[in-house]
Order: sequence, then structure tokens, then C-alpha cells
Amino acid sequence: MDNGTLVLLVPILALLIPIIAIWTTHQRKIEEIRAQALSETNAQAAARAATLEERVRVLEAIVTDKSYDVASQIEALRTTDQIGSTRQ
Repeated sequence: MDNGTLVLLVPILALLIPIIAIWTTHQRKIEEIRAQALSETNAQAAARAATLEERVRVLEAIVTDKSYDVASQIEALRTTDQIGSTRQ
């Protein structure tokens, strides 16, 4: 490298350093915003999953309850009676 090239590269590098620093700061801020948005989305998904799990628990309790079994048998008999009465 001769002196002319070195004289040309030093100012170019001196100007590039702040530009790169600004760019990296900007990229960091963008990633922080993305992380925050993903965090909020994950929190909403977790809340939705918890709600759905609770609903499934309630439905399981209803289905395994003995009174539900009796109610479904009565409903089945009603359906059978309605089919029989329409045939006559």
C-alpha cells in the first residue's frame, strides 16, 4: 500500500464508522420492537390456550357426569319416538 491509498482509506473509514454505528443502533431497535410484538402475541396465545383448556375441562366434566348420560338417553328416546310417530 502506498501513501496515496492510505490517505484515501483513512477518511473513508472515519466516515463509515458513525454510519455503521447508527445502522446497528437502528437494527437493534427494530429487533426490540419485533421481540415486544412477539411477546404480546405469545401472551395472547397463552391466554387463549388457557381459556380453551378451561372450556375443555368443563365439557369433560359435563360429559362424564351421570346426569348428562341420563339426559342424552332421554333425548335419544325422544328422537326415536318422533321417528316412530312420523312413520305411522
